[in-house]
Amino acid sequence: MLETPSNPQVLAASCGSDNPRGADNQQERLIEIGWIVGFVDGEGCFSINFIRQPERANRKGYRTGIQVAHEFAVTQGAKSLSCLRELQDFFGVGQVYLNKRYDNHKEHLYRFVVRKRKELQDVIIPFFERHPLRTSKNDDFKKFARCMRLIQTNEHLTKVGLIQIVEIAETMNQCKPRTEMIRILRDYTPNIDSPQRLLIEDIVPSAWRHAGAMEWLHCSLSTLQKY
Repeated sequence: MLETPSNPQVLAASCGSDNPRGADNQQERLIEIGWIVGFVDGEGCFSINFIRQPERANRKGYRTGIQVAHEFAVTQGAKSLSCLRELQDFFGVGQVYLNKRYDNHKEHLYRFVVRKRKELQDVIIPFFERHPLRTSKNDDFKKFARCMRLIQTNEHLTKVGLIQIVEIAETMNQCKPRTEMIRILRDYTPNIDSPQRLLIEDIVPSAWRHAGAMEWLHCSLSTLQKY
């Protein structure tokens, strides 16, 4: 259930405690929660991504040919690695990975990452539902949680559900165009003859370069539902 974190530390921090040690501990918990919410507001990211996984000779692919990947991540430079360790200790889930940089960055980057579905559903999502983010990133979180609920009921294994998740994900993280999303919509466009098919092929890349991309996307979804 999304409403009940499985991690006892997060549960205690989220819901309070009857521990008689008193107000000092309660205040410390509130300060820690406030720090985490502010830190994630500034440096965190909730993302939904799409990976092609077709049938292969020695491996069964996904029903739709697409794997839906989900991730909560916070990135920091090497000098602030301890902050990521604190996040990992607090939530009790996830891993910290090194992302070596050889460009103009002065230090390597580290990422605290939670990808496992159960950990996202049982720990991360309930925490940020109880303690909402304060910036526009909260909108991304809510969309992320919607996608995870669709995934929880296996909607991502159907064409209709996959397209619904694509539609939500397209509006996340500053609405950046994603080539893989365009390909998904192309793949699930009905096999129709050239004039209409060519029109769709022409519209896909250009629509994503303009502010009217979402209107085009809704139109495409309506077209798919007719077939």
